[in-house]
Amino acid sequence: MLLAVIAGCEIGFWALLAAGLLARYALRLRRTGAALLLCVPLVDLVLLAATAIDLRGGATAGAAHGLSAAYLGYSVAFGHSMVRWADERFAHRFAGGPPPTRGPRYGAARARYEWREFGKAALATAIACGLLLTMIALVGDADRTRALDAWLGRLGFVLAIWFLWPVTTTLWPPKPRDGATRDPAEHARPE
Repeated sequence: MLLAVIAGCEIGFWALLAAGLLARYALRLRRTGAALLLCVPLVDLVLLAATAIDLRGGATAGAAHGLSAAYLGYSVAFGHSMVRWADERFAHRFAGGPPPTRGPRYGAARARYEWREFGKAALATAIACGLLLTMIALVGDADRTRALDAWLGRLGFVLAIWFLWPVTTTLWPPKPRDGATRDPAEHARPE
């Protein structure tokens, strides 16, 4: 049942985002679009409530409960970035806005970008682990929450792998190939 709620929340997130952006740009209903975009975080609250109700009702924690914590953590940490990403594209397509910006591709600017993304991943992991630990404490039965302990390790492993990107980008920053144009973002910001 909880897996269906997680799937429904993911669909709801993208449906509300699309509806908000369509109302905002294609239909030129700014207030309606803003209201729909403000409802996007409510999807996370629905999932949080469903998870809490399931565990408080006596369910044994399983993979779905760990997945819901991970989903919530990453949704909170990356949600704003995803909305901004989609907003730039909709504004360009439907409202004559400027072309969407790309992240820096070379040098120190690229390394800073990778560290910023890693920071979001660390925040997501912290939120997810905090939710997992809260669930474990609320249930108060190690036998019923054993699956959540495993999720703590999984999230740590994902973060450790993610850590490789900013480190390698810092140590060996990508450079443009010979003859390729330089990244304008590299020149726009002081090193």
